[in-house]
Amino acid sequence: MEYFLSDKEKIVAETAREFAEKYIRPVRAEYDETGEFPWEILKKMGQADLCGIYIPEEYGGLGLGVFGLTLAVEEMSKVCGGITLAMAATALGTFPLLLYGNKEQKEKYLPKIASGNMICAFGLTEANAGSDAGSIATRADKDGDYYILNGTKTWITNGGVADLYTVIAVTDKSKGARGTTAFLVEKGTEGFSFGRKESKMGIRASSTTELVFENCRVHKSQILSREGMGFIVAMNTLCNSRPGVAAQALGIAAGALDEALKFSLERKQFGSPISSFQAIQHMLADMAMEVEAARAILYQTARTIDSKKQKNFSKESAMAKAFCSDVAMRTTINAVQIFGGSGYMKDYPAEKMMRDAKITQIYEGTNQICRNEIALQLIKDAKGKK
Repeated sequence: MEYFLSDKEKIVAETAREFAEKYIRPVRAEYDETGEFPWEILKKMGQADLCGIYIPEEYGGLGLGVFGLTLAVEEMSKVCGGITLAMAATALGTFPLLLYGNKEQKEKYLPKIASGNMICAFGLTEANAGSDAGSIATRADKDGDYYILNGTKTWITNGGVADLYTVIAVTDKSKGARGTTAFLVEKGTEGFSFGRKESKMGIRASSTTELVFENCRVHKSQILSREGMGFIVAMNTLCNSRPGVAAQALGIAAGALDEALKFSLERKQFGSPISSFQAIQHMLADMAMEVEAARAILYQTARTIDSKKQKNFSKESAMAKAFCSDVAMRTTINAVQIFGGSGYMKDYPAEKMMRDAKITQIYEGTNQICRNEIALQLIKDAKGKK
């Protein structure tokens, strides 16, 4: 389908596509096997201006917002969702700064992020606070002009490799979610270390670790917005970042469709390519319809966010994330089925794509939580019309 991209948007998509084919495809299986972080590839992403797509031009980026980010993430995820996540997770860690950072904070960090010289991460999840973000236990106790952080964050994407972390901590337990605050914490800050690095089913090229805070002193100048705004910072960050997860899922799905279609044309059974069998044709048709539908809802959501004309887009963002990731799971499962026995083998990309797809239904709000958000907004809108 034609989405009427601007010339600049077309260049971004083409650049990301060519980059993935040249630098990611030849090594995706190796990184999946070793679980190493793709430092060299990320460095090349920076050199190709792929790291600053969504960052305003005044800070060294291309100024293409959420939509520009989705285009690049989709194209690169067609080849490898795990390697692409190094850049996409930095965007997640950067959105709090874009949305709530003051001028000094933005001038200090955004140019480095845009150039690819700074990696970011988002520290919200804890052992007992995932979907229930209001139950975080990491504390930040005020001590003069500083806050003393104590606690542990779990399953943090880009953990251990990122240079800058947005960390949500409790500053006033009596206020519940309204008693949390968002801090910018740099790697190397005294009292800030990293725990276990996780061994994952998929996206294995991405680093996932614990963040450990033991009497970590953070200056008040590192607060985003103001004290007590942590929960709002976190929720609005997810509203802006979920299209990035949707783009990763869409890319994985589209890549799996491409691989399955190619295989169906080459694989012969009973003297004919399996693409001639109606059962396979129907699977391919369903995959193609769902991928295109996912792309439509994602692109429109990203355009809506960038337009700044709609104040609340939590429903649309949740829809894009949940729908695209569900499509990714169904499409990759069908791709493995079309590959048959070969699909179960690591010599072919289908099984990796299926493993990579699963996490997109889980992180940045499980799809069940996303459905809750969608339904609650629908109900709220309906009541408002009475």
